[in-house]
Amino acid sequence: MITPKTIDPVCGMAVSEDCPFTAEVEGLVLRFCSEGCRHKFLAEKAAGSKRLAYDLLIVGAGPAGLTAAVYAATLGDDALILSRDLGGQAVDSTKIENYMGYDFISGPELIERFRDQLIHSHHLDHRMVEVGSVEACQDGFRVTTSDGIAYEAKALIVATGMNPRRLSTPGEQEFLRRGVFYGHAGDFAFMEGRRVAVIGGGNSALQLVENLEPLASRTYLVSHSSLTGDQAVVERVLQSGKLERFEQHEVVAFTGSNKLEAIRIRKRGTTEETELAVDGAFIAIGFRPASALVASLVDLNRRGEIQIRPDCSTSRPGIFAAGDVTDAFGKRIIIASGEGAKAAMAVHTYLGRKSGHDTRQVLSCGEA
Repeated sequence: MITPKTIDPVCGMAVSEDCPFTAEVEGLVLRFCSEGCRHKFLAEKAAGSKRLAYDLLIVGAGPAGLTAAVYAATLGDDALILSRDLGGQAVDSTKIENYMGYDFISGPELIERFRDQLIHSHHLDHRMVEVGSVEACQDGFRVTTSDGIAYEAKALIVATGMNPRRLSTPGEQEFLRRGVFYGHAGDFAFMEGRRVAVIGGGNSALQLVENLEPLASRTYLVSHSSLTGDQAVVERVLQSGKLERFEQHEVVAFTGSNKLEAIRIRKRGTTEETELAVDGAFIAIGFRPASALVASLVDLNRRGEIQIRPDCSTSRPGIFAAGDVTDAFGKRIIIASGEGAKAAMAVHTYLGRKSGHDTRQVLSCGEA
């Protein structure tokens, strides 16, 4: 039985109607994701205004942003996390192997544990909302959300992750969500008993093949080059009896009438084309760093990644960055989490300097 959902009026998070955190206002029962959001709602109602100023704003709630938030809360920093969703790309990772403490855990399970830490164990103010702009202001930074609310803070952690790369192939945009997908776990159910193409040759593409193995009747793996994923993943994928590989091929077009019905592929270096009848195509050819929000404020490298120092600081004092949006080595959940912790600790030191307090003792003790 599916428990009905309602929306937390403070943070915008979906919560179950049987949640224990409630408040009755003008005859209506409001439900909250946590005691922290309930307390904030009642405090703002009593004050007659919303709180818009913090010491730290964290933009993004993937593994980097969530870990930064938990560490900021642990360190006692006055912070708010802003993100359109909770979990980032990790939500679509159905197989996370060797994250410390787990031989195996799924993305949704890991993010649920992060969520519990964020809203229960170490409650931090948070809102599930799209961020529209970031700009420098007199004493720090102003972050404006898509609903027009502007927040100000002395420091900023950018943990916006990456967005999927697109092929820019004829038919790709036309059939988006009508057969063309970018690897969201919620889309897999549409492929049961159907023929599917997976486009890409790295870990993301190979993981899609594994996810589709028990569902699809046939899977075509189309890769621009040889497979580049981790060897253990490649070996598992190649054991499938329902897989047909087309390495050294590129997609020429997505075709169909009202929905995707086929893709045309061409062997690289030739004019030889093949048409594959498919009901769905998952594109997994990598990601672009989602750095546009701060592109005018900090230095980026040629790939569009935010350039950071060892302490996650950027070229703009007060702006720190963590996770896949940066030029840090390795795009892995465990690395993003570590960078998030590091960024929060660096911000704590930065805020301490601005206020004239010594934070070194705080950072040298407590959890590892």
